[in-house]
Amino acid sequence: MFIQRLSKFFSTDIGIDLGTANCLVYVKDRGIVLNEPSVVAIKENNHEVLAVGNDAKAMLGKVPPNIKAIRPMKDGVIADFNVTEEMLRVFIQRAIHCVPWRQRVLNPYVLVAVPSGITEVENRAVKDSAKHAGAGDVMLIEEPMAAAVGVGLPVAEPAGSMIVDIGGGTTEVAVISLSGIVGSKSVRVGGDELNEAISQHMKRVYNLMIGELTAEQIKIKIGSAYPVKDDAELEVKGLDLVSRVPKAVRITAAEIRLALQEPITTIIEAVRVTLERCPPDLAADLIDRGVMLAGGGALLAGLDRLLAEETDLPVFVSEEPLQAVARGTGIMLQNDLMRR
Repeated sequence: MFIQRLSKFFSTDIGIDLGTANCLVYVKDRGIVLNEPSVVAIKENNHEVLAVGNDAKAMLGKVPPNIKAIRPMKDGVIADFNVTEEMLRVFIQRAIHCVPWRQRVLNPYVLVAVPSGITEVENRAVKDSAKHAGAGDVMLIEEPMAAAVGVGLPVAEPAGSMIVDIGGGTTEVAVISLSGIVGSKSVRVGGDELNEAISQHMKRVYNLMIGELTAEQIKIKIGSAYPVKDDAELEVKGLDLVSRVPKAVRITAAEIRLALQEPITTIIEAVRVTLERCPPDLAADLIDRGVMLAGGGALLAGLDRLLAEETDLPVFVSEEPLQAVARGTGIMLQNDLMRR
């Protein structure tokens, strides 16, 4: 008992949003101390880690044959256990160095946000990876709950609150009441699928191969879910698939919006399914409370307007949606809500 109390006093409490695209780390009493891409650069021959986070992402698509810049998370879950472990080790150590040395005595207590639709095996993989990376006690929290807490929804009240968290690999839709998830839907569609839809459009229409970073920049600059800026244009550079030489083309926001229709439709259907399964009294609450968008996908231009049009509900984009899940884990840590 004494050791457990001592551990709680000295340990560093850490909340982690282990996302497909980005990893955010919250340290209790310090706030969000790290926000970096979930990318690791390793050597092919001996799997030596060369870079993690921002430095590794800069290498995507630009490395020599003996180096791989990879993303160990796919669809919100671990695709490469060993690389994820190394990435977490680096991020946890960076987080620990943000606190006074007296609080670094014991392994940190770690709260990790995971998609609501993952299996027990995938849950165990996340826990094992965090422990091998240096964590002490590891607890998991469902992403939609963490996001709802992070954006300030009144989750403890006996009334319905709806959160749509659009991440890099998954979209989490949930109706929450009395601190519990009443109904939810998790689909493995997110920012990565939006990027892939743009890449496929460039291949199909222009015979142009573009990299992952280029597709992401197109999405950010002129991507939209609703006709809000269809006259915008952008020059895109890539590799011509026919002549095999570099080529530049000009594209419009309107054609990119059409290219994004399929993954966006999947997200909208997930919201509709969740609403259909929602108890009538909680559904009635949503007429006034509306739907809250979080995650990086919430920043796609016009998505809130399209969703409002499709559901006949008010739709809001949270402040700093990219930080919603990490901020939610932090609030839970600050209030000791997840301690055993």
